[in-house]
Amino acid sequence: MEIIKCERPPKNYAVSKKMDIVVPEVPELVTKVLIPPTEPSFTDKIGWHPLNVPKQDRYLEIEVPPLRFERNSSSTLTLDEEQIPDALPNVGVKEIVLAVNYQPEVMVSAMNQVEEEFKVKITFSIEPEPLGTGDFILIVAGPLSLARDVLGKGDEPFFVLNSDVICEFPFKYLLDFHKSHGAEGTLMTTPVEDPSKYGVVCLKAESTQIERFVEKPQTWVGDQINAGIYIFNPAILKRITHERPMSIEKEVFPHMARAGQLHATPLEGFWADVGQPKDFLTGSALYLESLAKKSDSRLHKADYVSGNVLVDPTAKIGKGCKIGPNVVIGPNAVIGDGVRLKDAVIMGGANIKDFAWINKSIIGWHSSVGRWTRIDEITVLGEDVHVKDEIFTNGATVLPHKSVGANISTPQIVM
Repeated sequence: MEIIKCERPPKNYAVSKKMDIVVPEVPELVTKVLIPPTEPSFTDKIGWHPLNVPKQDRYLEIEVPPLRFERNSSSTLTLDEEQIPDALPNVGVKEIVLAVNYQPEVMVSAMNQVEEEFKVKITFSIEPEPLGTGDFILIVAGPLSLARDVLGKGDEPFFVLNSDVICEFPFKYLLDFHKSHGAEGTLMTTPVEDPSKYGVVCLKAESTQIERFVEKPQTWVGDQINAGIYIFNPAILKRITHERPMSIEKEVFPHMARAGQLHATPLEGFWADVGQPKDFLTGSALYLESLAKKSDSRLHKADYVSGNVLVDPTAKIGKGCKIGPNVVIGPNAVIGDGVRLKDAVIMGGANIKDFAWINKSIIGWHSSVGRWTRIDEITVLGEDVHVKDEIFTNGATVLPHKSVGANISTPQIVM
């Protein structure tokens, strides 16, 4: 484990169908991956992480995209190599750089387990404060520049992955595609219903080469947006400087596109940006749906389950419960008798007492929900939050280590 404390750079750092791929015979491996942080929103700063942990660590409860590790019954991290053959270590990755600007100490112990189990080196690039003021694509230039000493060693390409994205990461395909066109960079795209909210990626006719980017188009130019999954050659580091604030989206990518050095390929399957609580629940549901399509044995089967449900083997479920659809229950959680769970994530060590109702909500680690309590409509309980009996919450965000003893009938933040 290596920890690099980075000096802060200047402020404000910032498709067509798949084509057949012909991969050169020259062997080439990806040995490094950078996972930058995303810019904290206001809710991040007051408690949504979702639950007092760094964003890259959120999925230890379910699985950590893109590393795809999951907790087993002994709370160690294991990789399901049979179910997930395309994980990073299986495409040659030997070193992972985590750019962290929030509670780096929380991640160290978990990542020590990952290092030991999977024989990968993890380097923490610790930033004193977040780089940039926009979304991921605006701030990735900062972590790339700070990590250049690691990423620039050798001439092999490296992955860059958005820590707020959940999907099926096709690393082997992406590596092969990148090698096939020989340009400096490749990004993956995903379709959206309303492209006017995003920056759209436009390709040259009958090509995978990116022609331009159109920010929040008011007329139709396409529906493919940046999915936050990249592979770059080290040459991209020469385009990024510490000397002034820099946006990779507005400066680096357009220059690469004009030079014919940036290609795109569509991401198949589900995709979600899970940076906000509502999106986190949507991403969890999409992930469970993907398991169901594969007839994954990890999905819980019981007479009290409806739809797609994932339950850790160490969790305890009471009598007369009704659970599902789209529910995840973490390690050592306790679900009392007669509990109703729907579209919810229950983190490890949580205690849901008898006859509670939880819908479209997230219950934090080691939190408790009282008897006959109703938690509804995107309520988020931070770590170690305790809600008393017979309470109703509607769209509340409760900071860690708080107690709720009165009804919360309208969406609000409990600080």
